[in-house]
Amino acid sequence: MMTSIKAIVLTAVLVFAAASTRAADSFTVDPVHSSVSFMISHQGISNIHGRFNQFSGQFTIDRDDPSKSSFALSIPVESVDTNNQKRDEHLRAPDYFNAKQFPLMTFQSTKVKAIDGGYEVTGDLTLHGVKKEITLELKGGNKLVEFPKGMHRIGMTTDTAIKRSDFGMRAELPVSLGDDVRIIMGIEATKN
Repeated sequence: MMTSIKAIVLTAVLVFAAASTRAADSFTVDPVHSSVSFMISHQGISNIHGRFNQFSGQFTIDRDDPSKSSFALSIPVESVDTNNQKRDEHLRAPDYFNAKQFPLMTFQSTKVKAIDGGYEVTGDLTLHGVKKEITLELKGGNKLVEFPKGMHRIGMTTDTAIKRSDFGMRAELPVSLGDDVRIIMGIEATKN
């Protein structure tokens, strides 16, 4: 009898512990409701804006221990779109992205910590065959919404800058195009 009571109490404790320990949630980027765009100075008088029409990514968010979270994004550079076909072809050429030799731009997190309103994510950005560590401040990721019915999603935004020369992209520096490239992302991801 005493053994049965101990077994019941132990089972109840284990069930309670399992219920109170939340597993990490995994998400897949929804490209229909997301955007990856950029801006670069042209001749020092204006900015050229562009975007990437294709990208994919996976996130794992552990709200109990954000350091166990991870973020990954992959962008085919062939999908660059500045609303000018001739310029886009030049950007795909060896002078810039060299899309044939280096078809993907990738980001893989190596360190995540919670900050007010989101996450500070440090990771490796690989572009044009060069890997560099960068840190992004992702705002959001804490609100889960249901849209459409039965599908749960989160959203995050970031606005950062990189130097293209750090990635071996030095064409037309500094005369025609600036070195600083502003990257703006609005990402929605659906829960797996």
